[in-house]
Amino acid sequence: MNTFLLPDLGEGLTEAEIVRWLVKVGDVVAVDTPIAEVETAKSIVELPSPYAGVIEELHGEPGTTVPVGKPLITVGDPDGAAYRQEERAGSGNVLVGYGTVDAATSGRRRKPRVSGTAPAARSVPENKVPLVISPLVRRLARDAEVDLRELTGSGEGGLIVRRDVEQAIAARVAATQEPVAAPRPEPVAPRTGLPELRRVPMSGFRKAVVATLSRSRAEIPEATTWVDVDATALVELRESLRSATDPGPGLLALMARFVVAGLLKYPELNGYVDTEREELVQYDGVNLGLAAQTDRGLVVPAVAGAHALTTRGLDAEIRRLTESARDGRLTQQELTCGTFTLNNYGSFGVDGSAAIINHPQVAILGVGRIIDRPWVVDGELAIRKLTQLSLVFDHRVCDGGTAAAFLRFVADAFENPASVFADL
Repeated sequence: MNTFLLPDLGEGLTEAEIVRWLVKVGDVVAVDTPIAEVETAKSIVELPSPYAGVIEELHGEPGTTVPVGKPLITVGDPDGAAYRQEERAGSGNVLVGYGTVDAATSGRRRKPRVSGTAPAARSVPENKVPLVISPLVRRLARDAEVDLRELTGSGEGGLIVRRDVEQAIAARVAATQEPVAAPRPEPVAPRTGLPELRRVPMSGFRKAVVATLSRSRAEIPEATTWVDVDATALVELRESLRSATDPGPGLLALMARFVVAGLLKYPELNGYVDTEREELVQYDGVNLGLAAQTDRGLVVPAVAGAHALTTRGLDAEIRRLTESARDGRLTQQELTCGTFTLNNYGSFGVDGSAAIINHPQVAILGVGRIIDRPWVVDGELAIRKLTQLSLVFDHRVCDGGTAAAFLRFVADAFENPASVFADL
């Protein structure tokens, strides 16, 4: 019998929350079989089993936080009697206990023969290891999520038969139909006098977000500047790149291309503050972070080496990162390597936002929704596609003039994208 302890997941992470189990008690697993998805402060990780055998115990329900080094699953010895009988199983509706199937024509089942050299797995108590031979009955219990360890067999010699599983299912259904006691009154908040609707524990991921944003507010003397932009030409360029066989780069990829060009022109906004050495550091290259809202919360994966990618390359990488973010499959490197963040909050249907800088970065650019609005063009009123750009920057790395120059460069690129592309 082996117990798999939650391994060290790196980067100083000390715990993980069980998102969901990929196996059930009684399942037979091989080495490297995925057994659980766990959420760390960085991302969701799929853990493989380091052992082969029968799952005997799952240490915790989904939502449980497990410290590193504590038990996650217990796996029975794959050489034990239960495992051998599962492989030799034929058909039938009996869950056979210890022993082997008699190949003689008499059909009699022999009791287990224990010798002094028997493996340790044979001594595991019966209530800890469901000894299963019938695929039919095992499947019935598994599909109904019946824990075989809790059943007492009614067959010969205490064997678990099909009716035992069916009775367990019926008893559970009957229990759910019984009257439920009235819930206790919710606690009342003393300041407001209102009852509390619910309390939700912070996940490791949310704790990490809180720590980052709190540090940003505490350390960075930030300032915000914004401008309204006529993005009509940008939208038209996007449509001109689309064809019947090629959707072309998306709007976000075009925006990203201009942001990267602006950062190469104004590298003060693409760096960090080394407070220990009292130095302002600028990066030679851009890893463009893209704020993305997911079911788990806000994440900021980065397009590594964005300065070296074409617009199509940016588009492909943005789509890949977006899909990985939704699935919770972002790597730690993708979540932490950003040097500047582009936040498309316009996707939420809002026009502007004073965002919080993603520490240790020194600036973040937000893009509002693009909508039709009246706009003066060549002295005449016209309906144009307007958006708002807002730049939040660390006043330690530059003054307002540099920040405004960067913002104006990106705004001009939005308004005259064709001419800017000629210089990229």
